[in-house]
Amino acid sequence: MPLILISGYPASGKTYRSNQLVESFNSKIQASSDARISRLTVCHISDQSLGLNRDVYREARTEKDARATEYSAVKRALGKDTIVIADGLNYIKGFRYQLYCEAKAVQTPSCVVHIGTPIEKCREINTINLESDSKENGYAVDIFDNLVYRYEEPNGMTRWDSPLFTVPYDDEAPPCQDIWDAMIGSEGKAKTVKPNLATVTKPATESDYLYELDRISQELLNVIMEWQNDHPGEGGGELAIAEGTIELPANPVSLPQLQRVRRQFISLNRLHNLPKARIRISFIEYLNDNLG
Repeated sequence: MPLILISGYPASGKTYRSNQLVESFNSKIQASSDARISRLTVCHISDQSLGLNRDVYREARTEKDARATEYSAVKRALGKDTIVIADGLNYIKGFRYQLYCEAKAVQTPSCVVHIGTPIEKCREINTINLESDSKENGYAVDIFDNLVYRYEEPNGMTRWDSPLFTVPYDDEAPPCQDIWDAMIGSEGKAKTVKPNLATVTKPATESDYLYELDRISQELLNVIMEWQNDHPGEGGGELAIAEGTIELPANPVSLPQLQRVRRQFISLNRLHNLPKARIRISFIEYLNDNLG
């Protein structure tokens, strides 16, 4: 059943909105006479439920471990009778893409709920939390500022952030009915998701598939780095190659950034039997999605 990703600035009210969704969905399930609906359960995954404190976001290593913990919890919870609400920062678009792929792999819909609380209001709430007797819900000021700076806002034009529901701070509640209809279906019709080559997990049948996956992705990184070396300080252009066009971001991309994207692509496709002829164009599409 669906994966609902909650995303927003720190102290924006993500858990409050998640609890509203949990309450609304549980009410619909309990009131339904449809066997398909009545057997559903709601799983709310949050930093608190996973035992993660705010200090994990202070260092890259501990933050990476925290994301891995959330990722594993979501992957375990996804199933045909479970509505998974992933209540976390989910501020990195690459991480949202990974979770989107997990939902796609089990043929269940997903959406993103963006908690649209202004930064200054978040800062005010965070200050109140820090000054309260229980500081569990407050972020240290330096962590708060760093997370706000690095936040990658969801974009409804990308497939992994779509459909996108934005909840303004002043709204009494999220659009629970709209989210329910989009994820569960209305009028007794269940939502279905058609798998594609990028998300159907099956053993690689071509003997040199992993070698080609590694070689081709590295070749494309080399092309980008060579272009950047020949055009120092330039960015934002289109790099045309035989199989497609790589859309370069406004600022030059570092090799570590490119290698990180490449590792994510290889990890996602290591067990997926992409035809070798599709590896290059698939990686070009992945680069365009993740470098923009």
